[in-house]
Amino acid sequence: MWPELLPFSYIARNLWVRRVTTMLTAGGMALVVYVFATVLMMGEGIRATLVATGRPDNVMVLRKGAGAEINSSISRGQAAIIESLPGLANNGQGGKLVSREPVVLNTLPKRASGKPSNITVRGTSATGLALRPQVRFIKGRMFRPGTSEIVAGQSVARGFVGAGLGETLKFAGREWLVVGVFDANRSGFDSEIWGDSEQMMQAFRRSNYSSVIFRLNDPGTFEPTRAALEDDPRLTLEAKPEVQFYAEQSELLSTFIRLLGLSLSIIFSIGAIVGAMITMFATVAARVGEIGTLRALGFRRNAVLMSFLTESLLLSLVGGVMGLGAASLMQAVNISTVNFKTFSELAFQFRLTPMIALQSLLFALAMGLLGGFIPAWRAARLKIVDCLREA
Repeated sequence: MWPELLPFSYIARNLWVRRVTTMLTAGGMALVVYVFATVLMMGEGIRATLVATGRPDNVMVLRKGAGAEINSSISRGQAAIIESLPGLANNGQGGKLVSREPVVLNTLPKRASGKPSNITVRGTSATGLALRPQVRFIKGRMFRPGTSEIVAGQSVARGFVGAGLGETLKFAGREWLVVGVFDANRSGFDSEIWGDSEQMMQAFRRSNYSSVIFRLNDPGTFEPTRAALEDDPRLTLEAKPEVQFYAEQSELLSTFIRLLGLSLSIIFSIGAIVGAMITMFATVAARVGEIGTLRALGFRRNAVLMSFLTESLLLSLVGGVMGLGAASLMQAVNISTVNFKTFSELAFQFRLTPMIALQSLLFALAMGLLGGFIPAWRAARLKIVDCLREA
């Protein structure tokens, strides 16, 4: 039969009596949990940003083997064949919802530091805008076809010199007037500049598109459409749901950040575990007489073991909640990094999910368990006579 355990209120009161030591030890654990949680939030933020860029009813076509749009090439003839595929949705004006888009990288200086960084420049059209209903203009208007007008995502307009409304950018041998700033609902498009597709082709002296995006009348016909496209001997292309394409774009960067962050968290956690262990050893040494009294009152070794182990877990839980609370504040921060797939700037926000919160608290409890077990075991092994003699 499992022995009678010490009341939880008794365990919690011991932590409160030594609240200065408790808070110092919990603070060390909180820092580790903060690093652990923010790394997971960063990886989730990148993934969510890129996945939100795609829509489940859009299909993206690229050259076979191209890992990103900047590496892809689709000729005008191939684009015409794609537009002739059956089952494509209409735009309501007698045309089809198909957008031919060149995508290039351009270097712009940052407003804050003046240092250059790569920005994705996309050639598109009104049809391309219709394919992305999450995009809405918050300043200005859409560019006019056939002109050197461009529009910028809000992250680009906010962070780069010359990308604000009414400002002028010079690239590809032309001056481009920014006539609009759009909000893409925290997706990757917020980090892009858009202009007229044909004007971009001429300015960058390109004869081929980077990608073709279209929408099907029935998303359930994707597989037959994909097979027809990829089996056509005139084409060396592959089709993917837009959501899948952007999810794949996030894998390399988010995995790298997670692995790097977890490695750092494990290294830092060693210090936190040692700190918890020292604290619990000091607690045991200061309460030898109390342990002897508990044993004399009939509490068995296992009850003493569970008491000190629960105390250590409670201590780590306090640290975990503190660290998670601090990490949650990072959701208000906007940062940017380089997407390894495209080598362009990607703006995103930290994202806290219930799973990340659970993983962070479990990580904190694991530190408490590892740091508290040996001191708790030592407390349970003390003999009643020796404890009362030292008291």
